[in-house]
Amino acid sequence: MKKVMVMVLVLLALFTGMSGCTQESQNELSRSFQNWTGTNGVLEVYAGEKLVKRFINIDKLSTAYGTSEKQARAYRYGYGYLDENLNYKADKDEKKVYFEFSDYSTNYIFYENPF
Repeated sequence: MKKVMVMVLVLLALFTGMSGCTQESQNELSRSFQNWTGTNGVLEVYAGEKLVKRFINIDKLSTAYGTSEKQARAYRYGYGYLDENLNYKADKDEKKVYFEFSDYSTNYIFYENPF
């Protein structure tokens, strides 16, 4: 019974503390939990209306930050499998790769793999 009471008090303290956080702080905390648990993300890159690349099994996309100015750069990056045959599966011959894409020049969609 003591353990349950302690757990309830800890959860209450956590929720009380989070209610005083800004929305951005809450979003950062949420992202850290999501990054820790992992996701099965898919990134699709389009040239106009045509799908030209698909990366699968992405755990997160990151925003690049400058080393000295500490400001966000205009591109994102991550690691995932290049799904060359577009079948939503990491086949034996498909390798895990590093990728980057610009905020300005690329049409992309990032979502959780439905399969």
